[in-house]
Amino acid sequence: MSQFKETNDPNAANRKEDHIQMAFDSYVGRIHQDKRFFYEPMLASHPKNESFPIDICRKTMSFPIWVSSMTGGTERAKMINQHLAKACGEFGIGMGLGSCRQLLYSDERIVDFDVRHLMPEQPLLINLGIAQIEELLDNNETERIENLIQKLSADGLIVHVNPLQEWLQPEGDVIKSAPIDTLQKLLSIANYPIVVKEVGQGMGPKSLEALLKMPIEALDFGAHGGTNFSKLELLRAEKRAQASFKDVANIGHNAYQMVDFTNEILEKSKAEIACKKLIISGGVKNFLDGYYLTESAKMPAIYAQASEMLRYALQGYDELKDYIQSQIKGLQMAHKLLKPTDLHSFLHGK
Repeated sequence: MSQFKETNDPNAANRKEDHIQMAFDSYVGRIHQDKRFFYEPMLASHPKNESFPIDICRKTMSFPIWVSSMTGGTERAKMINQHLAKACGEFGIGMGLGSCRQLLYSDERIVDFDVRHLMPEQPLLINLGIAQIEELLDNNETERIENLIQKLSADGLIVHVNPLQEWLQPEGDVIKSAPIDTLQKLLSIANYPIVVKEVGQGMGPKSLEALLKMPIEALDFGAHGGTNFSKLELLRAEKRAQASFKDVANIGHNAYQMVDFTNEILEKSKAEIACKKLIISGGVKNFLDGYYLTESAKMPAIYAQASEMLRYALQGYDELKDYIQSQIKGLQMAHKLLKPTDLHSFLHGK
């Protein structure tokens, strides 16, 4: 059989020569072993064109991949949002827009965010900060949120909770009340789905538990390990502030810790959990990270990327499309051939 294939494969000789030349370069050794997975080559065929549908905001995504909120309000952001939304429409995945704060009081930059026509069937969410929500509640102006959702034909709202970023930002907003209290007030009057996220520090178990018990559409980790907006603000600060607070950006919790926290909370308080889903973001570099984390979570979960999506969106649509295709192909392979090891044991070296 092998001989038959060789004589009918015009690339065989070149491929074998490549194998010889690359054998030394491809040596990995034990130090690079990925201990998150059992590799099970005997139990499945190669993947076909499977999808992995999951619902969020009353819409179905073909794959558990989410494009995290990034940017808006500039000419460059318009191009980025259009590339991202077009890819979401093509591949059946969801997207959170960057901060829509400036659209609350003016339509001047709304064209930068107007992407519904590019992703008509996929979940699309607007994004506002907890400080803006607090201000709108205080001024009895929360109808501005509903108006903005309608203008952009969005499916709901992401509230980013970022007290550390605001505290470090020279022109940052003052958050007057505990964010959990502000969210409770918003939930009591909102008639649209709400997702709550951090912006690069993640959250500890007490914050996670409080959010999981709220009737939100999803809890988005914004974990430590990816784009960190506190560090970003420090880079903008004076040299004295940078020196004094440089270690603050290292505070937080990564996505692995947060999945572990969430699983423990679910075991302890399952009957009290009202949150529907997890969006696992922050340091998710590729499909292997996403697959391991979503499969390790004990409640429905999707994974999100920001900086990687942004990187390819800036290069061009074809580059972004190729990147997302590779992530989907890798996810299909992982579902067939890889079985995740126990997360708690992995984290604690058991």
